[in-house]
Amino acid sequence: MEAIIEKQVDPSRIMEVGMGFWASKTLLTAVNMELFTHLAEGNLSGEEIKSRLGLHDRALYDFLDTLVALGFLERIGLKETAVYRNAEDTELFLDKNKPSYIGGMLEMSNNRLYPFWNDLEECLRTGQPQNETKTGGAPVFEMLYADEQKLREFLKAMGGIQMGNFTMFAESFDFSRYSTHCDVGGAGGYLACQVAINNPHMNCMSYDLSPVEPVATENIHMMGLSRRVSAASGDFFKEDLPEADVITMGNILHDWGTEEKKMLIRKAYDALPNGGALVVIENIIDDNRCENAFGLMMSLNMNIETPTGFDFSKADFDNWAQECGFSSTSVMKLTGPSSAVIAIK
Repeated sequence: MEAIIEKQVDPSRIMEVGMGFWASKTLLTAVNMELFTHLAEGNLSGEEIKSRLGLHDRALYDFLDTLVALGFLERIGLKETAVYRNAEDTELFLDKNKPSYIGGMLEMSNNRLYPFWNDLEECLRTGQPQNETKTGGAPVFEMLYADEQKLREFLKAMGGIQMGNFTMFAESFDFSRYSTHCDVGGAGGYLACQVAINNPHMNCMSYDLSPVEPVATENIHMMGLSRRVSAASGDFFKEDLPEADVITMGNILHDWGTEEKKMLIRKAYDALPNGGALVVIENIIDDNRCENAFGLMMSLNMNIETPTGFDFSKADFDNWAQECGFSSTSVMKLTGPSSAVIAIK
């Protein structure tokens, strides 16, 4: 008679997620203190790190060795004899002096989002944002657009975190039938530039509010693409979208409620020729709403940050696109939790 093997229920997953803020705050603190940028210049001992970052003796090696245990640092030796260096991924993505730096998003997470998420329960009970507006501050985008330095930091952060998606889309999407592209809400111009780099026949435009245009123009010029990529300013709530064969929106729709989403999709439809494509790049939630945890948490974040914003599934997008007149839709998987949903006029 076969022995019955009982399934053992393990609480480790619960504890890993429930106490996950320990690991998160350790990494965010290291990014904010520019530890990985210092280590990109060369290996450092604990004492050298202590001196550069202005740390105290007490938690020095607990902090550094936690980063070793989490896989963000590598180490030879132990405590006073230890020498630390960046792991391969932190060396590439968390050194501020590299164009591949994605730490801007993590800096914003540490300095803004981390304390706001402490009020998630209140957000769930009230449906109200829990960011600066809660204490009478300006809405996040109004605040950013009013301060050039903060705006530049934000645009760089968003560009860094999305660059893998922009590159993969620009390489994978079939642009052979098209000649013009407009990236609506184009921020620093990174997506328009990637489309131009990977598709030499395309002429591209990055379209955003007027404070953003100089930043996009600088980036386009720096990449040597001024002949085929331009920056234009406008307000997509007040004006028609520029006409183009392909219109993209990267992390734009999730900022707004259903009616605003449908309005922007309808404006894209009107600006496209027959056969033209609207491409929306987001952390698209799976239709069963049980797999893309990051996309779902991003939607929670939009609840915390905006009055009506939320993330959505391909099924949601299909309904809006069909209502606005698009004839077909499809999805393209990008990096990590991100996808592009595509609607053809």
